[in-house]
Amino acid sequence: MPERTEPADWTRCAGCGALVYRKRWTRTLHVCPDCGYHGRLTAPERLDQLLDPDSAESIGPVPALHDPLGFVDSRPYTERLERARADTGLAEAVLCAAGTVEGQPCVVAVMDFRFLGGSLGCAVGALITHAARTSLERRVPLVLVTASGGARMQEGALSLMQMAKTAQAMAELDDAGVLTVSIVTDPTYGGVAASFATLADVILAEPGARMGFAGPRVIEQTTGETLPEGFQTAEFLLAHGMVDDVVPRVGLRPVLGRLLGLRAVTGPLPPGDGAAILRAADELADRDPWQNVRLARHPERPTTLDYIRRLVDDFQELHGDRLAEDCPAIVAGTGRLAGTPVVLIGHHKGGPDLGERRRRNFGMAQPSGYRKAARLMRLAAKLGLPVVTLIDTPGANPGPEAETGGQAAAIAENLRLMARLPVPIVAVLIGEGGSGGALALAVADRVLVCANGTYSVISPEGCAAILWKDPRAAPAAAASLRLHPGDLLSLGIVDGIVPEPPAGAHQDHAAAADLLEAALTAALHELIPWAPGRLLADRRARFHRYGTDTGTDTGAAAADRSQP
Repeated sequence: MPERTEPADWTRCAGCGALVYRKRWTRTLHVCPDCGYHGRLTAPERLDQLLDPDSAESIGPVPALHDPLGFVDSRPYTERLERARADTGLAEAVLCAAGTVEGQPCVVAVMDFRFLGGSLGCAVGALITHAARTSLERRVPLVLVTASGGARMQEGALSLMQMAKTAQAMAELDDAGVLTVSIVTDPTYGGVAASFATLADVILAEPGARMGFAGPRVIEQTTGETLPEGFQTAEFLLAHGMVDDVVPRVGLRPVLGRLLGLRAVTGPLPPGDGAAILRAADELADRDPWQNVRLARHPERPTTLDYIRRLVDDFQELHGDRLAEDCPAIVAGTGRLAGTPVVLIGHHKGGPDLGERRRRNFGMAQPSGYRKAARLMRLAAKLGLPVVTLIDTPGANPGPEAETGGQAAAIAENLRLMARLPVPIVAVLIGEGGSGGALALAVADRVLVCANGTYSVISPEGCAAILWKDPRAAPAAAASLRLHPGDLLSLGIVDGIVPEPPAGAHQDHAAAADLLEAALTAALHELIPWAPGRLLADRRARFHRYGTDTGTDTGAAAADRSQP
């Protein structure tokens, strides 16, 4: 059958086969307007798409070995290189430049699959490493756009060494606190996927982009298994916790701009409103503890995502634990709270819709949720950003899947990580604070509770069933557990109480958000100027104090911690 040809002014989509007018194809950045298929861009086209106009500054070339093995297959490697250079107009399979994205400076390294399949050889490794060192010298983020079939066979074990070389360069950026972002395009396999592509702080992927260590054909031939639909695609990787987000090409620039603008606050901050946080139990309305429990669980209380939508500008949700899955019961990402860059992490119950509540597992996180939280906290520490956690959970997921996934260890790791995190941490119990599942996000410098929130070692029903041998005794158990905000303040468990609208947060989300913003701003503005040593010493003393008879009233100790 003769090969199909298209009219000169048209191109055929490789996804759906439709003909697309070339000028429209260019305007849509090589994305099919009918099926959304993302066609490949050349490295120069990608730089033009990502960087601000007239901001690109070429980086390179750098010296590298040329045909180190004298390799010959059906023709000499040198001839293949010459042909690739002639066909692409590039010196190698990666193009590097410094520039700006929405005004934010960065260094960008873009791979081009046309050049020997984007294979990782000595010259590519040298260029990626040079881009990383330029990023380090200028203290600006590094953006990597990957497209590769793997290591370059014609350079033998020397190509393999480029994986370690580039991984080392990424580690140097980690040590220096420089943000790294990877954009995975189709395809990204082998040595690139197993080195710098997956070592970035944030991994974004274009729709449909495939990434893996071994290609699907190799996997099927080796194992004899039939792979599932969509295996190794961006959407598959997102569901399995391997990438932070899938972003259509048209949305990459704004997402990158938000991420590249993250940097620690420097200089003095105006004092927060001291009256935004209640410091005495008698400032609260007198309420029966069981009624308090019911209000904390009210399905129409504002959720973490409700508060994020109202309080956080430029929020970029980041997904996945980079191991196995993305837990929907934990929401995490970056943004700006009253102008201050923060990492925000919270339990999310799902709101009043029962289907969404079930999908979110009623805010009961899997081990992957706590590992996702830990990953974001480590990013906060690297970039010097404060952490805000919003807690609303009956407890960690108690199911067999969570147990086999290492639930206890995941919670324990978070407790240890938060104890040593060198940035300010503010935790707020916005609803239900249940057991270790809540504590896993609450080892903080300032722990606040909303006026109708709770915090307890066990649910009142569970306590009643175990100790009273009667679940109907839950109201009595609620009183005995002293989980009411006033009791928590008197015990020194929390540092203050966030007021709520008179009828409760579920009656007025906007007013509840305003009150929470004022309390968070007051706490953050107090803590941000503190040096890491002071934060860690104060946090250590705080938790060491619990359960120890120091001769000091715990409520007074909590009040002392609230002072600058």
